[in-house]
Amino acid sequence: MALPDLSSTIVALATPAGVGAIGVIRLSGSHAILIADKIFKGKRLENQPSHTAHFGKIATPEGRVLDEVLITLFKGPNSYTGEDTAEISCHGSPYILQQVIQLCLEHGARLAEPGEFTLRAFLHGKMDLTQAEAVADLIASESSAAHEIAIKQLR
Repeated sequence: MALPDLSSTIVALATPAGVGAIGVIRLSGSHAILIADKIFKGKRLENQPSHTAHFGKIATPEGRVLDEVLITLFKGPNSYTGEDTAEISCHGSPYILQQVIQLCLEHGARLAEPGEFTLRAFLHGKMDLTQAEAVADLIASESSAAHEIAIKQLR
């Protein structure tokens, strides 16, 4: 199995697919904040500090507003992946989420492979292999015992 192109900026839905109150779309890579800035109508994101949230709108290049959102910025190396990351919290309509992801793709991101955010975190030294496996175990945990074991592995 070949590694995905780690120099590209990736995008994916970070919350479960389907209708929900909120959906989170994650961008990670050297152009994550720049791509978010291009589709965000609000304050400029490029020069904002890490670990800050910004309210505004996501709009198409033609100016059609897709949603009101909150974008949270995490600048590398102080992010989950170790790279610049932008998380777009929008309303959980599958249509809105797909449209926002499509805008990110049109501005240079590519779809993330399954597990690629955690792979990047591992490759950037943000976690060891045991911790990376624990993330998958935590996501899949269906009992208190499974949850407890996964949490212990994360530490």
